[in-house]
Amino acid sequence: MNESKFPLGQVVSTPAALEALDPEDMRNCLERHAAADWGDTCAEDREENETSLRCGLRIFSVYRDRNGVKFWIITEADRSSTCILLPEDY
Repeated sequence: MNESKFPLGQVVSTPAALEALDPEDMRNCLERHAAADWGDTCAEDREENETSLRCGLRIFSVYRDRNGVKFWIITEADRSSTCILLPEDY
């Protein structure tokens, strides 16, 4: 497991994400997210995440599972929770 750069808090997922995504991919991407591997985020979002690590703001990552389904992982600013969701759930 990669070293975590911040706490995830309580990890939750939307029903649609639970139905659509492979559980192993969700776990692997949670580890990547916690290790500051932001996945397929754009350069602007990567920069924002680096600032968020220093300043205690919301952290946002983008991944795809083994079937190509795009999903997001968002950790709240207070690090109390992290949500796995599909873009259409937002």
